[in-house]
Amino acid sequence: MEQQIQARLHAAYGTALAALREGRAATAEHGLRAIEAQFPGEVNCMWLIGAALLDQNKIPEGVVMLERVLATAPDFANARVDLARAYRCSGRAARAREEVRRVLEKAPHHHRAWLAYGDALVDLGQHTDAAIAFERARLTDPDRPRVEEATAALLSDDRKSAELIFREILQRDASHAAALCGLAVLSLVADMPGDAERLLRHALKQSAHLPLAHRGLGPALLALGRVEEAQVAARHLLAIEPKSPQSWVVSAGVATRLMRQEEALEAYEQAASLKPDEVGLRMSIGHVQKTLGRRRDSEASYKKALQMDPGRADAYWSLADLKNYDFSDAEVAAIQRLLAMDKRGCSNEAQLNFALGKAFEQRRLYPQAFVHYVQGNALRRIDAPFDIESFERRNSRIRAFFGAAFFAAREGSGDPGPAPIFIVGLPRSGSTLLEQILASHSRVEGTMELPNILNIVSQFDDMAPARDGYPESVGTVPVAHLATLGSRYLAETAPLRRGRERFTDKLPNNFSHVGLIHAILPHATIIDARRHPMDACFSTFKQYFAEGQTFSYHLDDLGRYYRCYLSLMDHWDAVLPGKVLRVQYEELVRDPEANIRRLLEHCGLEFDPACLNFHATQRSVRTASAEQVRQPLYSSGVGYWRHFAEELQPLRSSLGDCLARFADPD
Repeated sequence: MEQQIQARLHAAYGTALAALREGRAATAEHGLRAIEAQFPGEVNCMWLIGAALLDQNKIPEGVVMLERVLATAPDFANARVDLARAYRCSGRAARAREEVRRVLEKAPHHHRAWLAYGDALVDLGQHTDAAIAFERARLTDPDRPRVEEATAALLSDDRKSAELIFREILQRDASHAAALCGLAVLSLVADMPGDAERLLRHALKQSAHLPLAHRGLGPALLALGRVEEAQVAARHLLAIEPKSPQSWVVSAGVATRLMRQEEALEAYEQAASLKPDEVGLRMSIGHVQKTLGRRRDSEASYKKALQMDPGRADAYWSLADLKNYDFSDAEVAAIQRLLAMDKRGCSNEAQLNFALGKAFEQRRLYPQAFVHYVQGNALRRIDAPFDIESFERRNSRIRAFFGAAFFAAREGSGDPGPAPIFIVGLPRSGSTLLEQILASHSRVEGTMELPNILNIVSQFDDMAPARDGYPESVGTVPVAHLATLGSRYLAETAPLRRGRERFTDKLPNNFSHVGLIHAILPHATIIDARRHPMDACFSTFKQYFAEGQTFSYHLDDLGRYYRCYLSLMDHWDAVLPGKVLRVQYEELVRDPEANIRRLLEHCGLEFDPACLNFHATQRSVRTASAEQVRQPLYSSGVGYWRHFAEELQPLRSSLGDCLARFADPD
């Protein structure tokens, strides 16, 4: 009988501990209270109840329970560590430090104790000692060999192996901080920042100041569009680890999003001074210099990266992406040698092909250039596949859902704020140019491509089991929630506006979400940047995108995607007449003033001569068109696709009869 009781007790503990480690503290407490009723005073039960209370932020109750445990069992190391955590949470960091010291004196390899010690030292401002404590925590982690194996797989881009190892660790201990942080990195890479944040928050429950978790939290919050929170996380990370290059990289990422490019450049330079052999930091410095319009400095940084690593493919592509860089014969030969000999993976090889395509195009060797564009796109498609049929089905669902009846039933909904100006369309169709024109106006802030609308869409997607709830799940929320979403969008983007009353959001892919935008922000302005489909699609086809735009790596997909775009924009014109202003790139080039006046009128802005002189406006530009928008309007890009007319026949076929809607550019 006694053995049966002990077996049941052991099983009950196991269930409660698993719930606690998975972050279900209330569930754990409920089960433990039932055990306590049967076995009052049982120290393991009391300890776990104390830990569960702590995880629910019931700090005073947790302190009382854990102090009772230690009064009975003063050598109970795990209970003393949790009591230290509770003391720290109640503002008694010095007391917490002393409690953990008692544990470490007897058990110097206690992993959780070192984490708690690091937290207490951070609270006390002893950051150097805290860094040592966190390093000791890493070294004493029982799962350290597996964590290091997974990290090595992650660094070599073997994401599948890394994920399997991290999940294996979490099956044994769902609260393992390093494994949670590893999965968070994988979630960020997979463009699932919400999942990354949840994992990191769970890790931070185990150690509030763990640098590894804070390194991921800043980028996750940035990807979620929560810039102010990301800034707080970045500052905290710098306070914890001021001598870590990664801390400065996170800070640079936040500064970049806040459009503080000088600050971002300084942060990258700080990181590079701490890790001078890191080629990626030199590349990042070059990218920021490009956004600042420092053309020569940017080119020099990319060339410096090539001196550090002659096989660095992204340096060659970055030079090509300067648009007006002329590759020398020696550089062309070097790229060709790398293609023949240096196989570092699809992404690397793809960038070399895109760069070589650009080099041949500069030499007017169009057939040779196209061969390399095709090869680069084929390689890119391996890493970034796209399901055009799924996109077409989604398009049909969006048109069916956001009909006239939807908007009639929700008339007057949403946040009435008129500040946003959304510029939608396809990449390489003039959206950066329109933003530059608008940002030259004294009342408009150009804030570039923002993720906030896509994050709202993702949340609606997550409302369905298969993560495919959008757009139908929009219909399940109360009308008042639409105003909440609109207000949230305005609050999240407020830090980017720097006092100007209007601002741009130029994420082209938002063309799919005009209906949602109107529902949550009915007074927002929407502009459709449109370009002749042959020029738009070909310009996209020869562009290497670091992320997103996966539809662009196959000519048939490009044509079908463009047709989806047209059908959706036609739909918005039908159900929201007058909502969207269409600006045709070719017409803007032909008659700038008339089209700029029409643009400003649609935005409710008075004419500002600075908008005509947009190329003189000093601001950072982060897109592929950064160099072009710093020049006066030119017509050489109109009809440029004809140099590749024969090679682009598959695109013409895919575009089909929609080409008849466009006048052939002169």
